Amino acid sequence: MANPAILTVDDDPAVSRAVARDVRRRYGDRYRVVRAESGDSALDALREIKLRGEQVAVMLADYRMPHMNGIQFLEQAMEFFPLARRVLLTAYADTDAAIDAINLVDLDHYLLKPWNPPEEKLYPVVDALLDAWLATPDTAVPETRVIGNRWSAPSFAVRDFLARNLVPYRWLLTDDPEAARLLAAAGLSEADVPVVVTPDGKSLVKPTEADLAAHVGLSTTPASEFYDVAVVGAGPAGLGAAVYGASEGLRTVLVEQRATGGQAGQSSRIENYLGFPNGVSGAQLTDRARRQALRFGAELLTTREVIGLEGGGTTTRLLRFGDGTAIAAHTVVLATGVSYRRLDAPGLDELTGRGVFYGSAATEAPGCTDQEIYIVGGANSAGQAAVYFSHYARRVHILVRGDDLNRSMSRYLIDQIKEIPNIEVHPHTAVVRGEGAEHLERLTLCDSRTGTTRTVETSWLFVFIGAEPRTDWLDDVIARDQHGFVITGPDLLAEGRRPAGWTLPRDPYHLESSMPGVFAAGDVRADSVKRVASAVGEGAMAVSLIHRYLEAQ
Repeated sequence: MANPAILTVDDDPAVSRAVARDVRRRYGDRYRVVRAESGDSALDALREIKLRGEQVAVMLADYRMPHMNGIQFLEQAMEFFPLARRVLLTAYADTDAAIDAINLVDLDHYLLKPWNPPEEKLYPVVDALLDAWLATPDTAVPETRVIGNRWSAPSFAVRDFLARNLVPYRWLLTDDPEAARLLAAAGLSEADVPVVVTPDGKSLVKPTEADLAAHVGLSTTPASEFYDVAVVGAGPAGLGAAVYGASEGLRTVLVEQRATGGQAGQSSRIENYLGFPNGVSGAQLTDRARRQALRFGAELLTTREVIGLEGGGTTTRLLRFGDGTAIAAHTVVLATGVSYRRLDAPGLDELTGRGVFYGSAATEAPGCTDQEIYIVGGANSAGQAAVYFSHYARRVHILVRGDDLNRSMSRYLIDQIKEIPNIEVHPHTAVVRGEGAEHLERLTLCDSRTGTTRTVETSWLFVFIGAEPRTDWLDDVIARDQHGFVITGPDLLAEGRRPAGWTLPRDPYHLESSMPGVFAAGDVRADSVKRVASAVGEGAMAVSLIHRYLEAQ
């Protein structure tokens, strides 16, 4: 982080240089001296410092400047750095104005010019001001800051993307004084949010995910045009394939449309994963796997949508991206996972991201403090979310269509939920309507046994239902079942016959799809076990089969 700044502003170039010289001589080893020759240029400097998340300790401004005098400058400068100490440089004839400024801009001191020798007239004053500033410093640090509205779907999308990609950020509502200062520094207004201010001071207005990825250090451009294995999807299966592929010397690229981790990455606590007796969050597990893959030399591309797969010959497979570019590889691992199914009830679609969320949306947990929240779903992901949100919410309501949670939730989670007093399970209950203006305000629930409905007041609904494979882009390319899951291995052998278009003299390997050299792993594969451990195992197994495939070519 850069040293805190001491800003000097004087319109007389000779005086400006003299002030900066004297200040730098004494404080240059601990502070960065910034010199300006007008109020406007000084404000520009402050805006840049503010956007970079750096600090200003002291500002020294000459009173007599054209267009904007020192008092006017300091008054505006307070909007950016209210804790910086303020000094007015003035001639004897202007002491009355300086005294008035003590009340107007909370002036800390005024200095009469000239101040020679500085050891007697300048340095003691600045020393005292720096000591005072160090006692109550500006807490600004270089970081990614997100400014937005509480009930805004675009604002939520930005925060969710950063959180799921493990990018630390600070969330500021538009009515926060710090948000107002940052918007002013960037020359923006509340109408421009969401705004992301990057650690290097750039302001991104309503950024796309690709914009965010590029500015927070995520790789979006492939380093090569050809790989041994291209993995599509960075959930547990894709990360497992990337770790094992790269560790075994294969040129490996991992392509992800949104964020590493998939649905597992959103889990607040995974307690049945081998080797973690105290449990591990999805984010922690994802981060460790991602760093492990990168350490072995795998390449990770984020915000790249794969829209097509082609067989480019007997030993080449081509992946086409949404922007028209493509990469080639000897083999491909399909690990695109599944998405939560949309809840089909009037009023919910338009409230998505504004009280209605698909997945755990852990970024919203602090906002649920002392609130009533509703969770739809009876599988492990819903149970993990309920336990997590119970630490914040006044009450967590789990809505399930069946009799209880036994059908689809692990016993350890069911037992936990029974022991948490502020979690309540509602069997035979479905959401049939959502209502609200700026955000979700109420839900209509229906008891499937009696058909009776009731309305509940809430601003929070989290949905964990069904599983839809992300395979639409594989139409007419890869064999899939009626639900869209990729069919692999022996399941492709209908009545002992190999799949149409199969060109090899052998049967498909266990995880191999109907296109030779293209494998499927994890939840996207038909009849797979929907567990994190099995997904990781299939990712590793796919690499073993890839070796067999490559050796036979």
